[in-house]
Amino acid sequence: MKIRVQSIHFSADVKLLDFIQKKADKLDQFFDQIISGEVYLKLENTADEANKITEIKLLIPGNDLFAKEQCKTFEEATDKAIESLKHQLDKRKVKLRARINNHKAVLSNDEII
Repeated sequence: MKIRVQSIHFSADVKLLDFIQKKADKLDQFFDQIISGEVYLKLENTADEANKITEIKLLIPGNDLFAKEQCKTFEEATDKAIESLKHQLDKRKVKLRARINNHKAVLSNDEII
C-alpha cells in the first residue's frame, strides 16, 4: 500500500517513516481493497508530554476511514491509530458481508417465485 507521510512543525527521520510504513502495510491483511493512505504527524506546542499527534486517513472504495491519536511518542500514537483502523476495517467487512448475503438471499427468493 502506498503511504504518504507529512510531518508538521518538524522533520521526521527515516526510522520513524519506516516504522509507519511497516505498521500500515499490516492493514492489508485485514482489508485488501485499500487504495492508499495519508499520515499526518503533528507536534503541538504545549507543556503537556503527550504533544505528538498522528492522524491516519485510509482511502478505500466507498467512505474513507480516519483515526487520530495523541500520545507521548509518535510510535505509540501510530500504534493506537492503526488499532483503531483495524477495528474500523473489521466493521466495514462485516457490513459488506451482510449486504452481500442479503443481496444473495433476495436473489434466491426471486428465483423461487
